Amino acid sequence: MKLLQLAFIVLFFITHNIFAQDYTQYVDPFIGTGLNGHTYPGATVPFGMVQLSPDNGKSGWEYSSGYHYSDSIIVGFSHTHLSGTGIGDLCDIQFMPATFLNNISDEEIIRQKFISKFDHQNEKASVGYYTVLLKDYHITSELTAALRSGLQKHIFNKDGKEFVQLDLGYSKNWDDPTETFIKIIDDHTIGGYRYSTGWAKDQRVYFYTQFSKPIAKSFLIQDSAYIKTLNEVIGKTTRAIFQFDLKTNSELLIKTGISSVSIENAKLNLENDIEDWDFNKLKNAATFQWNKELSKIEVKSSNKNYLNTFYTALYRSMLAPIVFSDINGEYKGADDKIHKAKDYTKYSIFSLWDTFRAEHPLFTIVQPERVNDMINSMLSHYNEYGLLPVWELLGNETGTMIGYHAIPVITDAILKGFNGFDINLAYDAMKISAIQDHLGLNSYKSLGYVADDKEVESVSKTLEYAYDDWCIAQVAKYLGKDEDYRYFSIRSEHYRNLFDPSSNFMRAKTSDGKWKVPFNPVYSEHRNHEYTEGTAWQYSWFVPHDVEGLISLFESKEKFIEKLDSLFITSSKLEGPNPSNDISGMIGQYA
Repeated sequence: MKLLQLAFIVLFFITHNIFAQDYTQYVDPFIGTGLNGHTYPGATVPFGMVQLSPDNGKSGWEYSSGYHYSDSIIVGFSHTHLSGTGIGDLCDIQFMPATFLNNISDEEIIRQKFISKFDHQNEKASVGYYTVLLKDYHITSELTAALRSGLQKHIFNKDGKEFVQLDLGYSKNWDDPTETFIKIIDDHTIGGYRYSTGWAKDQRVYFYTQFSKPIAKSFLIQDSAYIKTLNEVIGKTTRAIFQFDLKTNSELLIKTGISSVSIENAKLNLENDIEDWDFNKLKNAATFQWNKELSKIEVKSSNKNYLNTFYTALYRSMLAPIVFSDINGEYKGADDKIHKAKDYTKYSIFSLWDTFRAEHPLFTIVQPERVNDMINSMLSHYNEYGLLPVWELLGNETGTMIGYHAIPVITDAILKGFNGFDINLAYDAMKISAIQDHLGLNSYKSLGYVADDKEVESVSKTLEYAYDDWCIAQVAKYLGKDEDYRYFSIRSEHYRNLFDPSSNFMRAKTSDGKWKVPFNPVYSEHRNHEYTEGTAWQYSWFVPHDVEGLISLFESKEKFIEKLDSLFITSSKLEGPNPSNDISGMIGQYA
């Protein structure tokens, strides 16, 4: 009895200590959902496979996450979303509830559009939770999530017939379904899959869904054709409409597990995540997980806006990468085969050009238990694909953005003492990824810079390759590979070859060694110029591995300081036919 009392006291103090400060109160999931922030407001857990969030039903750059704050329409709630990306994809496995008149016919039901107006006065979001009133149907919808599963709760507040639509044909932006499948397993259960192509060329999402109430009637639609006699349907775009016999003000809950491998794995994921129909228990568990992660950094301020900004940004840092392996370790690999992660958790969505500078170094401090798994995930990609990931998305290499920035992430981990992966394999992967002949590397190796007449974004690629090469050199030195250390150290100084002392800018050169003309340091042409989503003003400072070397290129240290100061006071004007929208938040030409 004394041991039991002691255990209770210890548990009380641990729990009390964790919740002594509620950091989740400072997170606002709506931050970034307007303008071009490309974030979603829905429910997820830290690094969760499921992001259960509303979709507005529109395409466009501002709708990259599926949702935009300026909108007033919801067409459904889907289980996968991207946060902060410049390309739109995902929005898989979408459900939408509705209430129609009691006298509606079957023919009318299958022609109905499941769509509703909403307003922000009746919409709320917090960590792991989202709720909205679907005004056209008088349905209150609530969403929460576990690691690989999502749970919906819909309260039908209006008399009429109650329906839920599953639309596997729904697609926006780059996404396009290639094959979809729905099977009614029993009167409470369905399963299926959605294959699609887009930014992720071969995306596969399997699902297993259970309803808290029995299905009274079902309608299966295959590529717009109503299939009356079957309990399953397959096609490019399939839909299912399920009718339920509910009382007014009654609830319908829907829980869904997903997988990149199989319906059976989706079922296993769901059974591991959500054992019952207790919505509040799952919501509270999500809140607990978020508070645990957010509490790793304590910030104090009397200005709540500062706290909101900081903790929302910290929250966003844990929305990707995501857990990608199923509860049994299986996942779809970059070679389109099924693999099993042994002794690690497989992660996906590595937006490395965006995250190598700050997010991954942050993980070594606040997420050390995940670092080895993330490195192993990159190495598994290498084993399956032949190169380290550049911009990996759900078992696909998209090839988006520049550099080979898995290398600084791996270097940072090695030099900080993380060793839960094969360091020699990691080094081989780093070296092989850097000695290819694509993406300007051939001229980079032979000329000492990426030639602008041979490769777009030549200046940015030269500078970023040089930094990545310095990282390889540090690991070579750590492993005692002296020849490699000298070779990659020389390559790390290739940035010097593009410095123009007459302008004090990094400039493009052609393969004959001449400066590209004309030159305009504020010229920008999105993804079609010598600088990547930037100008000479921003990129001329990118020598993070050799700041003293950069300073030495100027006439004097004073001239360097003068140039640096001018970055912040010169005009913010950009010139060009299509300036990059990603050059933003400018102070002078600092972005």
